[in-house]
Amino acid sequence: MKFKIDENLPAEFAEILQQFGYDALTVLDQGLRGENDSLIIEICQQENRVLITLDLDFADIRAYPPSQYQGILGRVINLAKSR
Repeated sequence: MKFKIDENLPAEFAEILQQFGYDALTVLDQGLRGENDSLIIEICQQENRVLITLDLDFADIRAYPPSQYQGILGRVINLAKSR
């Protein structure tokens, strides 16, 4: 399985995946810092990579239908205060 780590996550994520035998690159490795989401996901498609990101824009399945991508992994962090 091949992964691309978005710039909003530490580059160490790629290193950890590589230690487990996965093909993992970062957006920064490819000089894509600050590029549009559409370019990032297009490159992921071309490379058959799963994108790992915290960017909530990729959670919009109307814009990024799951059937068109190897995968998009994201995590929603609840920043609401505890009561």
